[in-house]
Amino acid sequence: MSDPRLVSSRPIDDDLGFDQSLRPRRLDEYVGQPQVIANLRVAIEAARSRGEALDHVLLFGPPGVGKTSLAHVIAAELETPIKATAGPIIERAGDLAALLTALESREVLFIDEIHRLDAKVEEILYPALEDASLDLMIGTGPGARSMKIPLKPFTLVAATTRAGLLTAPLRGRFGIVHRLDFYSQADLEFIVTRSARILGVPLEGEGAREIASRSRGTPRIANRLLRRVRDFAQVRAAGVITVEVARNALALLEVDVHGFDEVDRKLLLTIIDKFGGGPVGVNAVAAAISEEPDALEDIYEPYLLQIGFIDRTPRGRVATPRAYEHFGRALPPGGIGQKKLF
Repeated sequence: MSDPRLVSSRPIDDDLGFDQSLRPRRLDEYVGQPQVIANLRVAIEAARSRGEALDHVLLFGPPGVGKTSLAHVIAAELETPIKATAGPIIERAGDLAALLTALESREVLFIDEIHRLDAKVEEILYPALEDASLDLMIGTGPGARSMKIPLKPFTLVAATTRAGLLTAPLRGRFGIVHRLDFYSQADLEFIVTRSARILGVPLEGEGAREIASRSRGTPRIANRLLRRVRDFAQVRAAGVITVEVARNALALLEVDVHGFDEVDRKLLLTIIDKFGGGPVGVNAVAAAISEEPDALEDIYEPYLLQIGFIDRTPRGRVATPRAYEHFGRALPPGGIGQKKLF
């Protein structure tokens, strides 16, 4: 699902080469997710000391928090090659079988958006993950026969933003499962400062803090905002990013102090002004702002829920007192959520 907004946590075409140059290469360079990194460090060291393939790894969490970067770091720490693909790309069982049979011993296969694998393709994965073999049907009709093909030991690293959509049989075949969360402002400041250093951009500490505070807890957004603020600084401020330059640049980009853009503000104000603060169904909100319900649930809502500007209730979405305060609106008489609309 594409989302061209500046504050989108999903990758856009303009990010591709830029993200590659800023990604961490080893666990020591990876910022944030300390519990995940500590556990992976132990598992990787144990697998290397035994000369075995690492257990299969499932990484889940919101977009832009480093799942793909971590997959490449795992391969680097294991000192093995990595082959990368995505669930929607693997259209037939034969495509996956070809990938698996081509893997060398202890090699890493990375599948992004694994929740979007076709059901027939997913079935091929089960024996591959459980006992390193493929069960293929050769031929059709009465003459069809099953063929078991052994695979070399390998590690599947899978990533998803929708862990709830994974089937129980697939999820149960991962030995290592970790959730990656939104980042703290301190971690984002460190990431912005590191990225600026790699890019050769003069950046003051307060400027880094301002960019980090509006990055929605997401490294991908932090790096994207850094690029745009860098452009502003070069044109208007002799190339140096101070706190004043960062604020002026982000104001021009219409990214406010919470990292909201025009779409976020429109969504929140629609719930507050049009639907009395809620509760209101997601379909009604989507229709009111001319968006798809899936886009609301997958792209816009996670961050607003995380920072407490909306709540999900059995009767629908509700704007919180914090949202009313942010927009300078008075709370409705009787409190929020008292008026049942849908």
